[in-house]
Amino acid sequence: MYNMTNIIKNEIKILLEKVGVKDSVEFSTPPKPEMGDLAFPCFEIAKQEGKSPVEVAKEVVENLKLEIRNLKLIENIKAFGPYVNFFLNTSEIARLVFENNISAENVGKDKKVLIEYPSQNTHKEFHIGHLRNVCIGNTIVKLYRESGFDITPMNYVNDFGRHVVKSLWGIENGSKFGVQRSEIDNAENKQKMLGEIYAKANTYIEENKEDITPELDELQSKLESRDPEVTKLFEETKGWSTEGFKDLMDELKTEHDSIIYESEVKGRGQEIVDELLSKKIAEEGERGAIIVDLSKDNLDIALLRKSTGGGVYMTSDLALAERKFGQYSVEESINITGTEQDHYFKQLFRVLNLNGFTHKMTHVGYGLVNLPSGKMSSRAGNVILYEDLRDEVFSHLYKETKARHEDSSSASSYAKASDDKKASADKWSEKKIEETTQVLTMASLKFTMQKHESNKIITFDMNEAVSFDGYSAPYILYVVARINSLLRDGKYVENDILYDVLCEQEEKQLLMLVADYGGVVKNALESYNPSTITRYCFDLAKSFNDFYNKHSVLNASSPDLVQARLKLCALVSGTLKKSLDLLTIDTVEEM
Repeated sequence: MYNMTNIIKNEIKILLEKVGVKDSVEFSTPPKPEMGDLAFPCFEIAKQEGKSPVEVAKEVVENLKLEIRNLKLIENIKAFGPYVNFFLNTSEIARLVFENNISAENVGKDKKVLIEYPSQNTHKEFHIGHLRNVCIGNTIVKLYRESGFDITPMNYVNDFGRHVVKSLWGIENGSKFGVQRSEIDNAENKQKMLGEIYAKANTYIEENKEDITPELDELQSKLESRDPEVTKLFEETKGWSTEGFKDLMDELKTEHDSIIYESEVKGRGQEIVDELLSKKIAEEGERGAIIVDLSKDNLDIALLRKSTGGGVYMTSDLALAERKFGQYSVEESINITGTEQDHYFKQLFRVLNLNGFTHKMTHVGYGLVNLPSGKMSSRAGNVILYEDLRDEVFSHLYKETKARHEDSSSASSYAKASDDKKASADKWSEKKIEETTQVLTMASLKFTMQKHESNKIITFDMNEAVSFDGYSAPYILYVVARINSLLRDGKYVENDILYDVLCEQEEKQLLMLVADYGGVVKNALESYNPSTITRYCFDLAKSFNDFYNKHSVLNASSPDLVQARLKLCALVSGTLKKSLDLLTIDTVEEM
């Protein structure tokens, strides 16, 4: 369905043009259902005609009443103050929605885009900040694909930065801060152990910076010059990280076309820095560091190479940009990182531009995830690891799910006797409880990481994440499970229905929300904001519950109405599943 809401609005715009409204027309939603479905403000027309908006609204309504006599879509028109409000015909909306496919607008036809995320570091733990990056990245990839783009998702992994040097130094000198090599070799989760070593080593280094910095500089030089002994340790420990990351990416449903490691591009980055020097784009700064002065662009000084000769992030990113557009046939590259890197990417893009790089590059920033006690830091070791959080959420939801299905008398408190009396009343096997809990766990984590605007800093709230009420994944998944129960008990099969039997306000509300799917996808894509999808899922689920609590489905007044409402339920379920899939969230048949 190519944004059915726009099709409906366009029909009304044609009506308005017939009565002299020629300018751009924007609609809003009235604050109360009894005030109609769409409202057209008359402020601009009133200004042009030198009249009051209230007077103009009344005139427009009188003129439109003649135009809608033979129009099925609009039942009535009323003036509410300075607004012209339109009351739509539920049956006609049902016909339009049911007879069209649900899909987003194909705005990306023949366009190729590369999306880079989560760009995590090896030799560090995978924490909940990385989780938010992955969740947002997955959804942005899905939004682009849903909108017709040819998408290449890839990952750029920093395996060559100063943090790696600190980790390698920590392995070699662990005894200085209480970590023995035997502990490392025997660790069951070596990726997690690497993160612990990095945090402890960094603390020790900060306390003894003056003495240890020369050792780190020497170790980094050996790493970048491919010293055999250092390289052997580097490759071994890098393998611990990459194997762990692969398992995590699979669990989170993240599919990358390829992975580029910083160690693959850093050498070329140093060559580009030399080229920038020769072109006099870059210059030598304090103590021999290589910089680009971007003060004229209000971007301060960009550091390209340290005074020691070692590379920095930008050294590698210059080469990465070159490689991405050389390796992939794309029109745009999108980077997804924390908002604290906004300034850095402005510097990077400007330096590339000064060097004649004309490819389109976009940075999408997302807000960090904080602990209730404050900001997380891998260096300080005060992070919530993804695996620890996942296991905690699983444990909570497992107990909740098991309690609901211990015996046949423990029917869900959410059940409505008239329609879903069988729901949640059967004793489940251990396997079914665990599988359902796993789906709920991943849904809760992914939904919570995306329910706020992308650029907002969030604090993870466990109670909100696992709640079966309110703006949460379990609430929405329960609605899907409830609809599944209705469709099973009603023995629903896809067939034609009588549209005229659908006439209730709650039915219309559901139909209008489903009709808006295409517009929601478009808005989410344009703003790089997955919370638009999470909010849509919640609004649609809540609207269904409002309908369900007021109107019976299986015990409706006539067989035709039962079938029509079952078809409406199936439509809502399909739209919810489609929307949740954009968030890489699965659903369950029953809860």
